[in-house]
Amino acid sequence: MKQERKMHFQEGRRAQQQLENGFKQLENSKRKFERDCREAEKAAHTAERLDQDINATKADVEKAKQQAHLRNHMAEESKNEYAAQLQRFNRDQAHFYFSQMPQIFDKLQDMDERRATRLGAGYGLLSEAELQVVPIIGKCLEGMKVAAESVDAKNDSQVLIELHKSGFARPGDLEFEDFSQVINRVPSDSSLGTPDGRPELRAASSRSRAKRWPFGKKNKTVATEDFSHLPPEQQRKRLQQQLEERNRELQKEEDQREALKKMKDVYEKTPQMGDPASLEPRIAETLGNIERLKLEVQKYEAWLAEAESRVLSNRGDSLSRHARPPDPPTTAPPDSSSSSTNSGSQDNKESSEEPPSEGQDTPIYTEFDEDFEEPASPIGQCVAIYHFEGSSEGTVSMSEGEDLSLMEEDKGDGWTRVRRKQGAEGYVPTSYLRVTLN
Repeated sequence: MKQERKMHFQEGRRAQQQLENGFKQLENSKRKFERDCREAEKAAHTAERLDQDINATKADVEKAKQQAHLRNHMAEESKNEYAAQLQRFNRDQAHFYFSQMPQIFDKLQDMDERRATRLGAGYGLLSEAELQVVPIIGKCLEGMKVAAESVDAKNDSQVLIELHKSGFARPGDLEFEDFSQVINRVPSDSSLGTPDGRPELRAASSRSRAKRWPFGKKNKTVATEDFSHLPPEQQRKRLQQQLEERNRELQKEEDQREALKKMKDVYEKTPQMGDPASLEPRIAETLGNIERLKLEVQKYEAWLAEAESRVLSNRGDSLSRHARPPDPPTTAPPDSSSSSTNSGSQDNKESSEEPPSEGQDTPIYTEFDEDFEEPASPIGQCVAIYHFEGSSEGTVSMSEGEDLSLMEEDKGDGWTRVRRKQGAEGYVPTSYLRVTLN
């Protein structure tokens, strides 16, 4: 309707423009008629004056009379042209005001009436839809009330701990440093350091200053490419995300390179379809991107291996779980990338027996620096088709017909990572699910 309204206005402007052009032509013919009349009158006065002049020759008189006759003829033609133009303009003006403009206004009126009718129908549908939605909104509010009443703060805190645990080992007991040995020791010319033992005191004090307390003043950390500013568990998760992203980009570039090669072969076989040389810059650019991504993948793999070794060393020798893609259902269920709170506490107790390295300047308590990654959001929903008892490590139990949140799709090994409404998260067989992606 907006386009129709615009079309009607354009039609009115065109008709008005034609009428304005006719008026300009009328004005021009009117001025020409006025000018020719003045010239004819002037020529007639000149001929009359020469006719009465006794000194004028007969030739001058005849010439003046001919000029006056010519001017009279031109004035008569201008008069006829002005009359015709005036008649034409009056006819066009009457047609404009009595025919064209009423028709245009009628079309606009009809369009506006149709618009009002459609708006009325639209508001009626809107009100009906609102009336239908009100009960649904009430049910949603009831569901929100039930969900609010069923909040389990303890379970939520455990889920949050699993998401944000740092992976740091608890510090071991401090050893007693006997400075009295310095007093009893007799210095000799061959002994290292100063006789009063001040370097040892400075070293001990520097080690004591390397302590970082959980509830102390926060130190501003600078984000690094290898995420070394994060705790070990968080660093490992972020590196895994970056590595998966680089692998996806690498696969995309390799697919594009294969497509360009096939297109080049087609161009070489059928030159009329295109020039093979035109694809060379794109192929070269793709190869450069592939080499760059391969280097980045190697770099992130090295950082990930180092981060995993740190996590394993902090957890202790008894920790046998490791983060890798889940195994196929035919062999064993996948390993969970996050351990439970009790096992994490036991592992930390075992790893706490290791004394901290001397001269360590990096902070060991940074779990309160608000550098944790945001909790992962579900990528879809799924329903359990069959009952599954998650007895193996890394799996989670589910009941038939249970609604689950999809956290990670099947990577081709037959396992899918899901999260239950209670917060438990783990892997279940993909064939046991009906998946709906967001």
